Amino acid sequence: MPRKKQGDQSLRALLRLPLGEGVDLSSHDASATPGGPVGKAAGVAATALLGPRLADLQERLYAASTAGDRRRLLLVLQGMDTSGKGGTVKHVIGYLNPSGCRIQAFKAPTEEERAHPFLWRVTKALPRPGEIGIFDRSHYEDVLIARVRALAPPAEIEERYGEIARFEKSLTDDGVTLVKVFLHISHEEQRARLLKRLDNPEKHWKFDPGDIEERSRWPAYQEAYELALERCASPRAPWYLVPADRKWYRNWAISTLLLEHLEDLDPQYPRADFDVAESRRRLLAS
Repeated sequence: MPRKKQGDQSLRALLRLPLGEGVDLSSHDASATPGGPVGKAAGVAATALLGPRLADLQERLYAASTAGDRRRLLLVLQGMDTSGKGGTVKHVIGYLNPSGCRIQAFKAPTEEERAHPFLWRVTKALPRPGEIGIFDRSHYEDVLIARVRALAPPAEIEERYGEIARFEKSLTDDGVTLVKVFLHISHEEQRARLLKRLDNPEKHWKFDPGDIEERSRWPAYQEAYELALERCASPRAPWYLVPADRKWYRNWAISTLLLEHLEDLDPQYPRADFDVAESRRRLLAS
């Protein structure tokens, strides 16, 4: 059974990073399980129990859009390599109807994308009304990897924080519920996961020797994330820090965060705009 949450708090309250405060990732335990079930077996079982409710709310959200409801949800997943962005898509989004999801994995920008402002490709991938969108990496790459690798002038990167804040405000103003999740993995756990890929020939396709070089930049990435988590958060678009060393907890936590946000939206099936009784009579007579 899940642990009783202190003060009966929602998981959002437990995992949401405070606004207007500096972020120190070293003060967060990547193996912690705040508010979660006790142990892996209980966590896997609890996550499975969330599936039917998630599916029901997703269907209601999509159905509501057919009557003009413009609301939709966007899950933004950010984290270091091996933190579980792809695993989240596989295990959590698997409970949803794929026809109502829009999943985008952002890789290095193409030549066409580099010819446009950095938010151009992100705007094209946004969910439509009634959909749940999932970003595996996102517009935050342009203040993370771009900062660490000096892919843009420092002044330009500084401007991007403000552009991101204005962009996210425009999304929430237009009916998008933003669920921004930072998957917090430890340096040691990342090494262990990369070693597992090397030790299993069936996982070699997932390994990039460049990942070893990226590990040497770990402190710079931690600093870049701390800046992004602090400077690109607002009351309607906060950041949630999910400890990601335990995969079962990661899956449960993100499933629960999605459920809490969808329950708040409380989408409703639209009422029929036709005479149901008359349609039934005609169908029976046909």
